[in-house]
Amino acid sequence: QVQVVESGGGLVQPGGSLRLSCAASGSIFSIYAVGWYRQAPGEQRELVAGITSSGSTNYADSVKGRFTISRDNAKNTVYLQMNSLKSEDTAVYYCNVEVVEVAGYRYKLWGQGTQVTVSS
Repeated sequence: QVQVVESGGGLVQPGGSLRLSCAASGSIFSIYAVGWYRQAPGEQRELVAGITSSGSTNYADSVKGRFTISRDNAKNTVYLQMNSLKSEDTAVYYCNVEVVEVAGYRYKLWGQGTQVTVSS
């Protein structure tokens, strides 16, 4: 069984920075694509950034140039560095991990989310 845990959220002033972490643990054989999503109150969940197993990345237009997604395969962890934060970045941030277990099962898994609040 595999678990995914996000961390690093919090309260930050506009213009500030945060680094989110998405750590997977358990009987992992390999992690493929990982996406960071966010959901603001009353809004649909949206893709913020994604990274493939080979390291290719993609970003929502709203965060390009401000957010950077990266991964540490040795730690089964994906990061989201968020700079120049704006109030509209306030949301619960989730990661979605495509994992292959040692037993061979392949599926996508959501974490529980971490709250990011940008406010003065």
